[in-house]
Amino acid sequence: QLQACGGGTVQPGDSLRLSCATSGRTFSAYTVGWFRQAPGKERDFVAAIRWSSRTTYYEDSVKGRFTISRDNAENTVYLQLNSLKPEDTAVYYCAAGRGIITSATYNHRSYAAWGQGTQVTVSS
Repeated sequence: QLQACGGGTVQPGDSLRLSCATSGRTFSAYTVGWFRQAPGKERDFVAAIRWSSRTTYYEDSVKGRFTISRDNAENTVYLQLNSLKPEDTAVYYCAAGRGIITSATYNHRSYAAWGQGTQVTVSS
């Protein structure tokens, strides 16, 4: 079970922090990713982190604006969204999977567990 939260409605240039927590098990040995889906569009990769090594991956359009991190004590993955743009508007989902090779990190089909999604709306 993954619980994602932290979305909201903000203005361009604002920031949000999304959280993804797990209950019942830990994220160790998992890759945790964030994906987003805008209305009528595919579910797109945003960022991911390998829990054990803390290796991070980002989609090009969010590099330098978004930061993914993890808190071992809280068993939570965070996605800090800075300098938000209207095109960042989407439902954001967190997902987790084991044994994901690097090339598969960007594919939502590689992840077995999904959270419920949290809406991020960027509008002036």
